Amino acid sequence: MNIVSLCPSNTELLAYLGRLDDVVAVDDSSDWPPEVKRLPKVGPDLRIDMDQVEALKPDLVVASLSVPGMERNVEELERRRLPHLVLAPNSLDDIANDLLRLGEALGETKKAAELVRRYYDVLDWHRERAASAEPARLYWEWWPRPLFTPGGANWLSELSELAGGRNIFADFPQASVQPEWDDVLARNPSHILLVWVGVQTKKMSAKAVRARPNAEQAEAVRAGRIHILEEALYCRPSPRLLVGLKKLAPLLHPALFPPADDSDPLLCG
Repeated sequence: MNIVSLCPSNTELLAYLGRLDDVVAVDDSSDWPPEVKRLPKVGPDLRIDMDQVEALKPDLVVASLSVPGMERNVEELERRRLPHLVLAPNSLDDIANDLLRLGEALGETKKAAELVRRYYDVLDWHRERAASAEPARLYWEWWPRPLFTPGGANWLSELSELAGGRNIFADFPQASVQPEWDDVLARNPSHILLVWVGVQTKKMSAKAVRARPNAEQAEAVRAGRIHILEEALYCRPSPRLLVGLKKLAPLLHPALFPPADDSDPLLCG
């Protein structure tokens, strides 16, 4: 079976299902597991080379609507009549359902069901621990200029609660919010979490946040709680979010959660 993945989270889902050997090409940003870096690339997720995709004679193209603009890929797949599956996750439940849908499409229903069972076990364990925490006020920053942050419909609002926190923009019903810096200050985050989409941690800057007007008004800035996180563990709708959760929870509440490590709870044991 020849499979093409058009975004990193889809590539990660295929890896969890054990089907990377069938993947013949991926988008330019797919980088996990490391072996996918050796696969042919079909372009950035918003500018996929569909001629190259069609030339690969795929049995399945796994497309996504997780980023605005990706609908053009879907339209082109339909126009060319290429077999495809479209995923559009916003919530943690959506990610579990995508695993099941993709598992069904690939004949991996049993494996997908077991992964989803373990996935919810991890979420339930964190939910139980977080119930006794005083919620930390979290400002997630997807992009610095203009500012972009997740709203209530995005998985990071759920992840915040599971780690013993609260997304300060969770009251916005949409998945993405474009606030002003003064809006952030007015909500007074106790932690600022930098996850600039597509940017490596070494290229993110806490100093840039501290230099903003009246930054010291925020508790997070005064207390030195500006955290630079691996955006791949928080900005992609795949089960790798659980690795991010394992790192975030002890950062916020070290007395409630065990120290972080890099192990993946779905791949352990």
